[in-house]
Amino acid sequence: MIPQDLLKKVRRIELRTSRLVDDVLAGSYHSAFKGRGMEFEEVRQYQVGDDVRTIDWNVSARFGEPFVKIFREERELTVMLMVDVSGSQHFGTHEQFKDELVAEICATLSISAIRNNDKVGLICFSDRIEAYIPPRKGSKHVLRVIRELLALEPEGSGTDIGSALEFLNKVQKKRSIVFLVSDMQDRDWQRPLQIANKRHDIVAVRTDDEAEHALPNVGLMRIVDPETSRTHLIDTASKKVRIAWKQLAAERTIAIEQSLRRCNVDEIHIKTGEPFAQSLRQFFKRREAKRIA
Repeated sequence: MIPQDLLKKVRRIELRTSRLVDDVLAGSYHSAFKGRGMEFEEVRQYQVGDDVRTIDWNVSARFGEPFVKIFREERELTVMLMVDVSGSQHFGTHEQFKDELVAEICATLSISAIRNNDKVGLICFSDRIEAYIPPRKGSKHVLRVIRELLALEPEGSGTDIGSALEFLNKVQKKRSIVFLVSDMQDRDWQRPLQIANKRHDIVAVRTDDEAEHALPNVGLMRIVDPETSRTHLIDTASKKVRIAWKQLAAERTIAIEQSLRRCNVDEIHIKTGEPFAQSLRQFFKRREAKRIA
């Protein structure tokens, strides 16, 4: 039996993200990603502005006037959600934890996908594979994906993006759109990402929290690393400490962004406590522009 409080959470996220897809992202997802090809649909009479290369000369000769071929995009894409569920995701200082933000992002992407008749699958990982749901269609399947994200209790606390990408390549032979949802707090993931991106179309959705970039001035603070459980005592009243923290965070961000560019992987950067719909919409528009160019 599924606990009632979990079902309520699932339904609440489904309703909120469904409205978001309808109000803000309608059509953006479809325009951003190419289908598998073009399929012939019908012929119709030539109209001013039609591409002359689409003229069907056999039909035109038969009827004595020009007709053009009409094609439709063959969709049925596969979307894989690769979700980091390591200890660092259970952190947040602005209204929500990163893992709560991730659940809403994944629900939005899943609903956008099924509205376009695409399949959705899920891989949850920490320093091991925590859960795998093969890609399928339908609203019931999306509810299962959301439920898994909310109910999962990871066994591991660390992060191993490289191993998760290797698992992706083993279970998903068909080219897919892959949203890698993580704070990217790991090492040695660049080479596995390059390899996986040659087979799939990978998009990095990097989650973040403001406290990871700037410390508040509150005196002595005990900080626990959620992935290693190591404890550090930091004097946040020290200006030097706050500046050093900010500088290290900036260097880490630059290193991640540079690595993603070298891997030719697009990035969506989303922070806790901030509306993420606009970031998704801007990404879809950039993708659409790249697709048309």
